[in-house]
Order: sequence, then C-alpha cells, then structure tokens
Amino acid sequence: MTETSPLLFLFHVAAAAALLIWAVRLVRTGVERGWSVPLRRLLRRGADNRLVAALTGAGAALVLQSSTAVAMLTANFVAAGTLAASAGLAIVLGADVGSALVVQLLVLRTDWVMPVILLVGVTLFLKSHGRSGRMAGRVLIGLALIFVALGMIRSATAPLSDSTALVGAMSYLGGDPLTAFAIGAVFAWVVQSSVAAVLLVVTLAAQGLMPVTAGFAMVLGANLGGAFIAFVLTLGADVTARRIVVANLALRGGVAMVALVALSSFVPPVGLLGATPARQIINLHLVFNLALALLALPVAGLVLQLVTRWVSVPSESATLARVSALDPSALSRPDRALACATREILQMGEQIEAMLRAIVGLYSDWSDTIATAITDKEREVDKIHIDTKLYLAKLQRQTGDGEIAARALELADMAVNLESAGNVIADTMLALARRLDEGGTAFSPTGQTEIRDFHDRVLANAQAGLNVLMTMNPDAARALVEEKDLVRDLEQQLQRSHLDRLRQGLSESIETSNIHQETLRALKQVNSAFTMIAYPILSETGDLLQSRLSRAPNRA
Repeated sequence: MTETSPLLFLFHVAAAAALLIWAVRLVRTGVERGWSVPLRRLLRRGADNRLVAALTGAGAALVLQSSTAVAMLTANFVAAGTLAASAGLAIVLGADVGSALVVQLLVLRTDWVMPVILLVGVTLFLKSHGRSGRMAGRVLIGLALIFVALGMIRSATAPLSDSTALVGAMSYLGGDPLTAFAIGAVFAWVVQSSVAAVLLVVTLAAQGLMPVTAGFAMVLGANLGGAFIAFVLTLGADVTARRIVVANLALRGGVAMVALVALSSFVPPVGLLGATPARQIINLHLVFNLALALLALPVAGLVLQLVTRWVSVPSESATLARVSALDPSALSRPDRALACATREILQMGEQIEAMLRAIVGLYSDWSDTIATAITDKEREVDKIHIDTKLYLAKLQRQTGDGEIAARALELADMAVNLESAGNVIADTMLALARRLDEGGTAFSPTGQTEIRDFHDRVLANAQAGLNVLMTMNPDAARALVEEKDLVRDLEQQLQRSHLDRLRQGLSESIETSNIHQETLRALKQVNSAFTMIAYPILSETGDLLQSRLSRAPNRA
C-alpha cells in the first residue's frame, strides 16, 4: 500500500478529524468542570441590556469553545425564570459570534505555540493538587491537540492536491452549493460541534482541495447544523427555554439559507474577505454570525413573539402516568433489582431538581400555580421514597450476598437524603417565599443577587450529583464532594455579608433578615443531600477518609 492510497488517506483524515472533535470537547469539558459556576454567574448577570448580553454570550463561547454549551446554560436560566427570554436570545446570538471568533484563533499557525501549551498543560494536570489547576491543564492539552489534529489534516491532504478524483469531487461541490450546504449541516450535527466542522473545511481549503464556493456553502450549512444541535437537546425542556433555541435556529438557519441562495445567484466579492481561500471562508463565517447578531438584536422581542405562536403550551394534552422502575420480578436477580432501584432514585432526583429550579422564582414573583406544582411534586417524591425503601428492604431479605445488601443500603440512604432535600424545598423554602410575598417585602438588590447566585451553584451541584449517580465516575464524585466544602464556606461568607448589611441599617435587609438566612441554610441542606450520592463511590476508591475527603485522589 502506497502512502497516497485512498484507504490510507481516509484513515489519516478520519483519525485527525476524530482527534479534532475530541480535543474541542476536551477544552469545553475542562472549562465546564473548572469554572462552570463563574461562567453561569457571568451569563446571568450580563443580561442588563441586549448588547451587553450578546457580548457576555460571545465571551462565554470563547471560553467554552461551544455556542451549544452556552445555549444550553441560557435555556436553563430562562426555564428557571432567572433570565428574561429576550436577554437569553441575545446571549445565544452573541455566543454564535464567539464561536466564530474561536475558529479565527484556532487557525493561527505559530510553530512554537503547540509544544509550549502542551508542555504547560501536561505539567499543570500532573502536578496540580487543586481542581482548577488540573482543569487548566486539561484545557491547554485540548488546545494543543487541536493544533496537532489540524497539522495531521494538512499533512494527510498535502499529497492529494494532484489527485484527479478528489479535485473532481471538490469541483463538483463547488458547482452544487446545495449539496455542499447539506453536507456541512449534517457533518456539524454528527460531530456535535460547528467549530470542528468549520475548522475541517478551512483546513481543506488551505490545502487547495476545496473551492471557495464549496467552502462557503459548507460553512453556511455548518451554522444551520450547529443551531440544530441545541434544538434537539432541548426537545424535552420547558417551553420557555425551547423558544429561545427555536428562535436562534430560525434566525441562524433561515439567514444561512438566504445567504446560500444569494451565493448561488450572484458572484460574491470574495476578494473583500481575504487574500486566500481559507481566509475568505473563515472570514465569511465570522461576518455571517456578526451580521446576524447585529440585525437580530433589535428585533429579538418580535422574533420571540412569533416563535411563541409556534412553540406554545398545548391547550389540552394527554397526561401519561409515571411508570415505576421497581420491577418486583427482578428481585430474584439482585443485579437487575439494584439497577431498577437506581433508575427509580434517578427519577426521584430529577423531580427534586425540577422543584429546586422552580422555587427561586417564587421569591421575587409568587405564583400559586407553581407553588401547587411544587407541592404535588413533593407528594410524588415521598411516594417514590417509600416504595424504593420497601423494594430495597425486600431485596436485602431475599439475598444472602453481603455486597448486594451493602449496595442496597447505600441506595436506601440516597433515597432518604434526596427525600429530605425535597422536604426542604416544599416545606421550608416554599413557606419562606410565601412569607416574603404575604409580607409585601423583598430582598435588597445585593441580597437578591446573593440568593440567586447561591441557588444557581446548588442547582449545578444537584445536576452534577445525578450525573454521578448515572456514571459512577470517581473524578466527578470527588469534584462533587469538593463542592460541598466550597458551598459550606460560601454559605458562611454570605451569612457574614448579610450581617454586615444589617449593621449598616439597610431597611430591606432588616425586614427580610430571617428569610434570607434561612434560605441560605435550606439551600446548603439541599446541596448536602445531593453531595451524599458521591460518598459510596469515593469510599470504594479510598478517596474518602473516615470523616472527610482525603487530601489527594487515590490514583494509580
């Protein structure tokens, strides 16, 4: 087999593309694990006006290297009622611009950058004891691997510039923008990253393998595919959250199709976009998203009004009863019975997460409907809790396996802890929000911000706890327990901050003092309940001392 054989070429390009996709994901997950809380706070506080919101979204996408990740975070805030829909749409539009800027940065070719950031990244990851240091190393390693992947693509495609078959195929795409557009959209959706898709197109164009017209069409298609990712991921989300994702899809996809028609009908002035085909394609990607944001920001409210007609709450819908995962016939097969109990506890956690997400909005805007929904959820959680404990008790009686019995006890403890979190939300926090409404008082602006920020951190930890329950990942479990200490310290800091405001004689703080302090304590209790999910995992790995988390992870 020669070095220019088609099969070897496909292997090289496929491997390079896989490395590129994984490296982009490595950077995003590193940022999410290391700095998710500050990022979430930045997004929520940057919504004072649409321009600031768009800039905030662009900055977040630059850090996360993913507009989809920003869209998902924003949708969660809108669903929780802590962010206006128009501000959310502005953030998502800005995130698309930030994603285009990421591509601009990643195609810069500086020979010394890759080895330097790889060396620093590996050193940080191996030598750092704190999570932030390790995640910074992870991000730098991911960036270095992006440069490596792009170099692999350039090396693999360099000998093919004289390949008649490949040149012919690319020339065909240059004359058929619609097919190139569809390929770009599907590829971005398949790899779940418009950044990776655009980087691949730009690299092929830089090698002289892809005509500019084909590159333009594929990049426009990648924009549609990138917007479609968040649309699919939020199909089961709250209607208010879905509206901003649908609005972004309609704007980004619609304008991309209009641009494709213009590209097919007129000869674009490509010389204005850069001196080389690769530069022209990458600049088109940035100009497209920047122009879209500038045009759409002033009419974001109107667009959302139109989308509201498409994505509305059904007037009548059939409600399917929840089916319990606790299968009595599985009790004779302990492994399967444990899996059934785990599924039931996961459903229990998801119900409590929904309650936690909704409760914070009642502190500023009371709603009897939402309060009733939270109470109904709590009754359902109580039933799941009782049924799960009885199921696990039967399993313990029937099995003689000590390991199975121990795991059943761990799951029962998880159910107890989660049920207590549901009680805190439905009893304590709901009563506090009602007192705030009935008394006609409100938190001070600083106090309101503190409560929302603290709630958001606890909500993120609750989601992380459910992820740990599904994956049983020791690293994720350790990060969750580390968060428990951080939340405890933060709660004490916020309590002191509140007392400082009392000493200053701020009337809002005095009127709502007890409610503010009890809310902080309640949120800390909810956080602790979800954190307890991680303890059995860390106990098995040796990362957990008898009374607290060990100083260093027990890794081979």
